[in-house]
This record gives sequence, structure tokens and C-alpha cells, in this order.
Amino acid sequence: DPEFTDDSQYDERLQHFKKIERKEAYQCDITYGTNNEFGFDYLRDNMAPSLERMVQRGLYYTIVDEIDSILIDEARTPLIISAPAEESTDKYYKFSQLVERLKENEDYNIDEKMRVATLTETAIAKMEKWLGVENIYVSGGVRDVHHIEQALKARVLFKKDRDYVVKEGQIIIVDEFTGRLMFGRRYSEGLHQAIEAKEGVPIQRESQTLATVTFQNYFRMYKKLSGMTGTAVTEAEEFAKIYKLETVVIPTNKPMIRKDMNDLIYRTEEGKFKAVIGDVKERNKKGQPVLIGTISIEKNELLAEMMKREGLEPQVLNAKNHEKEAQFIAQAGRLGAITVATNMAGRGVDIILGGNPPDKEEQKKVIEAGGLHVLGTERHEARRIDNQLRGRSGRQGDPGSSQFFVSTEDDLMRIFGGDRMRSLMKTLRVPEDMPIENRIVSKSIESAQMKVEGNNFDIRKHLVEYDDVINKHRESIYRKRREILELGEKKAGEGEEGEKGENKILSNIILDMVENEIEQVVSFHTASENVKDWNLAEIYEVASTIFPVEKELKKDLSAFAEDEGKLNKARARTVIIEHLVKLAGENYEKMKEQFKAIGAGFNFSEIEKAILIRSIDTLWIEHLDAMDYMRRGIGLRGYGQRDPLVEYKKEAYHLFNELNSLIQKEVVYSVFKVGDINQVKAPSLVDRAKQFSAPAKTMDEKTSSFSGFKQADKGSNSATVDMVKPKLKNAAGEKIGRNDPCPCGAKRPDGTPIKYKHCHGK
Repeated sequence: DPEFTDDSQYDERLQHFKKIERKEAYQCDITYGTNNEFGFDYLRDNMAPSLERMVQRGLYYTIVDEIDSILIDEARTPLIISAPAEESTDKYYKFSQLVERLKENEDYNIDEKMRVATLTETAIAKMEKWLGVENIYVSGGVRDVHHIEQALKARVLFKKDRDYVVKEGQIIIVDEFTGRLMFGRRYSEGLHQAIEAKEGVPIQRESQTLATVTFQNYFRMYKKLSGMTGTAVTEAEEFAKIYKLETVVIPTNKPMIRKDMNDLIYRTEEGKFKAVIGDVKERNKKGQPVLIGTISIEKNELLAEMMKREGLEPQVLNAKNHEKEAQFIAQAGRLGAITVATNMAGRGVDIILGGNPPDKEEQKKVIEAGGLHVLGTERHEARRIDNQLRGRSGRQGDPGSSQFFVSTEDDLMRIFGGDRMRSLMKTLRVPEDMPIENRIVSKSIESAQMKVEGNNFDIRKHLVEYDDVINKHRESIYRKRREILELGEKKAGEGEEGEKGENKILSNIILDMVENEIEQVVSFHTASENVKDWNLAEIYEVASTIFPVEKELKKDLSAFAEDEGKLNKARARTVIIEHLVKLAGENYEKMKEQFKAIGAGFNFSEIEKAILIRSIDTLWIEHLDAMDYMRRGIGLRGYGQRDPLVEYKKEAYHLFNELNSLIQKEVVYSVFKVGDINQVKAPSLVDRAKQFSAPAKTMDEKTSSFSGFKQADKGSNSATVDMVKPKLKNAAGEKIGRNDPCPCGAKRPDGTPIKYKHCHGK
């Protein structure tokens, strides 16, 4: 909008972008946005309490820019909407301090290839002694050991200014592929809290997942999926196998004349950096612009500092100053420019020779000097990331060059076969600043990268096979949820209607659930071949917990069993079921009449909708937790010579059936107990959502657009209430299960205790 100006934007190209409502944006023919926002909108829509608060239309056609970054690099990171759960404890700080006293190879082992740190028996013994416990597995349970392992992982595997930065008292994750800060994203399973304890910043509470989806599954929901990137060929197999996409190579607009030189291999990292500075000095003398790529913020700042000492003036670009990214990159092609950047500058950046806008004279001098020279200081795990960095030079037929400087101390070389080369260089007494330049060596580095890529592809393929299982559950539950919202909001004349425009379809869904539940109860208690063994008293008790019943029902049930049971047991069961269903239907109609008497345009279908949605939402969250726990432990089935994936599918099938059964029970045992609509209307899931975890590029609490469902400010924060209530515990401090006797001591007329789920657990 040319008439609108946003002064808060650094980039003048974004100053005229006007914010509009999400729904309005999705109604346009073409909607442009980030992958995170589209994914979160999908999740939020499936947590919304009504159709009018849903914003997305059907998922039909999508074009994904830099598709390899989103569907491959970020495929393993799910989008998660969560709410605060249990309070964090001082355990994180305590374990963080104790882990510092452990010694490598004596108390723990590190496997850098797998990024795993494991405790030894001696470490567990030391921890037990320091904590003053006899057996940590008995006193603190497996959870304490898990927290100790996470504290160790945070201490030895996660490095400041490489994996994360500390900013304004918070731990912000750094994207390993793009080098950008990922505001709003947190590590799971207590790891983020362990890093917060390690750095001594306030620990935020753990969270409970409300909704989650991976990019792999979100984008596969579109009927047509397509995308573009300059580095897809190396991943063509993955695009074909997982997304059923064919990779087509489009030739460049003008012939590519960039010179890609062989890698230079140095013995030490210090020698490599000295050589980098020497090379930059030589190129700077003739005015050639240089773009230097580093893989971490730490190395980025170290190299820039070394350059300043040598009298060079580099522009430093990393996640800490990403706001000025556009300004720095625009001038990276100027005569004599030196830009030291993380992977931020390696994707989708167009560097124009002679500056932006280009100066003709300066552009000519830059071309004579050889164009932009790209200098990589380390090889990345994926060849695509290196190719993206190289691709900043030699664009649109411009001259340019690229070269990687590698040392045997670099992570990739050290983890994947750099030992032999290092020992060879030591034996030959190669000086630390003398390079080895050999095509065979460059090939060996590429083969190491191919091994890593293959390993990562296997992990992603494995992940999607497991994720497909929960995805089927998600689609089924979300479909059911949307159907209920649509039926609950139909106006008079649409569908099967009662008088005064009331919707009878939701009533039918609920009454079907009641009928199914009664059928299950009756079948269970009349399973015996002998009619005298039928537990008619229990059928009466269960019926009384579903809807109000008269005492005469006991006699009626006995009469049906005696009269019909003599001739046909199946007929007797059917008569009992039909009688109970008829009573339930009559009670339901009475209840509706009572609500109708309240008047004031009151619509009973609102209550029906609220009960159904509340049941689905609360039990879906529990199902996500159950599936997560099951998935973590299912790998152990492999020791029993069983395929964990097959076992996971079997267990997931049982859990999903149980979920549907629990939803039915939740609805049936609560629908007749409605006294007030306000008792039924549970807080909307969307209103509970406080944390959004995603592989974001740049997000911020103030600038992120997770405000689609924000409520108006109600004043002081001290008045806010936690939405996630802690589970009730018994006298021994143990959590009460749904099928345990209710701790209030309530009993049925025959003296048997009432289950927690039928009493205070509703």
C-alpha cells in the first residue's frame, strides 16, 4: 500500500507492507507467507472453538521457495503449539553444577557423530553420593537420570555462539543451516531448561504439547506441491521417494563462468585462518570484493577480530545483527568490500557487483579484478549448503571465483576420517600454514559429505514413516472436529432441523454415542451363558451414572431378563439395550426442553458442540503425550527381534481405538450433567496456546504474527491463571489414574467405590 508507511522497518522495501487480518489474506487468489505461519495457522484452525475463528481455506496448490531448505533441512523439526505445564524446579541448576565435576572418558563418553553423551556406572555412583541417595533409580526415578543426562548433553555437546546465543536473559537457538536466530523455538525434553541452567539464566517452565505437525506432513496435504531451489539435484532421490516430486534442472540464463578452485587443506585451524587472512589481503589490494562464509557465530567473530588486527575492515554479518542484513549484503559487491558472514548470506542472496545501486565505473573495476570471490572457511555437512555459498558469486554471467579453506581440526574432517590425514601431515612435518591442494583430498571430503547426507536421509525417511502414523490420527480427529463445528453452526433450513431452527444432527451424534456405550456395558455384563449370572445391578449402576433413572428400572431389567432370557438370550440383551436407549432419549429431550424454557434465543446445539469439542481437544492432547512416550521406548522391541515400526503401528492402532472410546465415554458421562453452559465451555485450546516452537528464520515476541487469537490486555499480569492444572495426587503423593477409586471416598449404593473418572476426574 503506497499510502501506508511502517517506520519500524529497517528495509525500505518492506516499509509499505500493511498488516491485514489473516482471514482476509487467505481469501486472496495468491497468499504469500512463511512456511511457519502457514503451518501454525493450520494447527490454530484445528484448535479454534468456532468456524469464524478459522482462517485458512482448503489446501490446494503451493509453490515453496528454497524447497530443499524447508522440506529437507527442516523436515525433522516439527511445528509445536504448547502451553506451560509443570513448574520448573531447582533440580536443573543442581544437576548442571554436579555435571561440571564429571570427567570425560572416566564418567561419560561422547559420540560426536551421533551427537550423544552417555553416563558410565562410575558417574551414576558419584551422582548418588553427591545427592545423598542410595539408588537414584529408586529415589528419583528414571526422570532424575533423564535430567542428569540432559544436563550433561547441554554441558558437552551444545556450545554457546554455535548452537545458541544468550540474549536478554534468554537462550535463543541458532539455525545450523542458515545461521539465523530462531526466536520462539525451544529444545524439548528438558534440554532447553538444562542449557538455561548451564548459562545461569532464568529457567522457563516445561510445556505441554497442544498440537503438532511436521513440514513433511503439512506440505504433503496440498493437492499440488511444487517448489524451486538452486541446489536440488543432490537431493533428487529424497524429493522423489518422500514427496513424489520430479526434479527438473533449468539451465542458467547466461553461461556460468565462475572458477571453482580445489580445497586447500591445512594442519591446524590457526594455520587455516592465517592463510585466509593472507588471501583476503592479496585480493583486497587489487580491489576484489570478498565474501567469507563461516559456519558459526563464534568463528565468525573470531575471524573478524583477527582481520581487524591485521588492518582489514570487514563487515560482520551474523544472527546477532540480522536487522542490518539487507544493507550489508547490498554493498558486499563494492570495490574492496570484505564481508564475513555466517550461513545467513549463503541462500537466496543476490550480490550485485559495484554495489546496489551499481556504480558503472566501480562495476567495471570489480569485473577487471575478477568479480566477487567467495571464500568458505569450513565444509558443511551437506554439499547443498556449500553450493549455496558458492552460488553467491558468478551470477547472471558475471565473473567470480570460489575456494574452501579446510583444516584437519574442522568438525567434518575430525569426525569423518580426518585422523589419517592429520597424522600423515605430522609425519611429513607439514608447517601449519602450508596447504595441501589435491583433487583426491577434495573428493574424499565430498565422499564424507555424501555419507552424512545419506545418513541424514535415512533418519528423515525413518522419521516420516513414524510420523505418517500419528498423521493419520491427526487427519481423522481434525476431520471429526471440523464436522462438529460445521454441524453446530448450521442455520435453520440446512440439514436435519427441529423447530425454532435447532440443530438435531449433533443430538443424533451424541445419542449414537450413548447407544454405543449402553450396548458395550450391557454386552459386557450379560456375557455369561447363564441368565442368573448376568450382573443386572451393575448395568443399573452404570445407567444411573449416565442419566437420571427411576428405582423401578431394576425391576424392569430383571423382568426383561427372566421373560426373554428363557427363550432367547440375544433377544433379552436387545430388549434391555433398546429400553435403556429409549429412556436415555426421553431424558435427553426433557433436558433440551428445560433449556428451551430458559428462552432468550438460547440454542442447545451450542452446549452439544462445546461438550463434543472439549472432549476431543482434552483427550487429543493426552493422546499426543501417550504416542510420544510410546515412540521413545518402542526401539527396545528390536532386541526381541521385532520390527519397531511394525510394533509402533500396532500399538498406535490400539491407542487410537482407545482415544475414540475415551471421547465417547467423556461425552456420554458428562452430557446429562449439564447445569450451566458456562460449566461446559472449557477454555479454548487456542487461548491456552502460549508457546510456538518451529524451525523459524526470524521470529520475535513483538513482531511475530502469532497474535491471530490474542485476547485484549486485561491489565496486570499478576491476575493471570494457569490453564494447565496439575494432576490430582493421593495421600502417598502418587498421581491418580482414571480407573482408580476417587480419593473423595464416594461409593455406590452397593458399597463399591466410584471410579475417579466418573466422579472428580470429569
